[in-house]
Amino acid sequence: MKSATKYLTFEVPKRMDFVHITPDVEQVVEQSGVSEGLCLVNAMHITASVFINDNESGLHQDYKEWLENLAPHDPSRYRHNRTGEDNGDAHHKRQIMGREVVVAITKGRLDLGTWERIFYGEFDGRRSKRVLVKVIGE
Repeated sequence: MKSATKYLTFEVPKRMDFVHITPDVEQVVEQSGVSEGLCLVNAMHITASVFINDNESGLHQDYKEWLENLAPHDPSRYRHNRTGEDNGDAHHKRQIMGREVVVAITKGRLDLGTWERIFYGEFDGRRSKRVLVKVIGE
């Protein structure tokens, strides 16, 4: 069995934004030499997410508005912020959007649906964060 690990680093200038990372993940898969297997993509921060969806700007704006309605950035609203943080909303947004995705690798390529793309979701930006890409297989 082969395996490969790579850490992607992001510093998103906005508090909340989405970064299309499919090409980065595809490069890791290609370099791994794995023909058949799995690729895990994991946000390594509790205020960030990795998710799969369409790469369409209207959808992304809809997500941002929806998430802000569900968990508004209002530091006075969250008990978590009593610890000195101001990111209680970011923890909730991450919980909704998910921590990680696993994608099959078939014939050396990510086996994504026609419109599926992988995104890093940032909900408490403006500082360096990491994403783990782990490839395993034959």
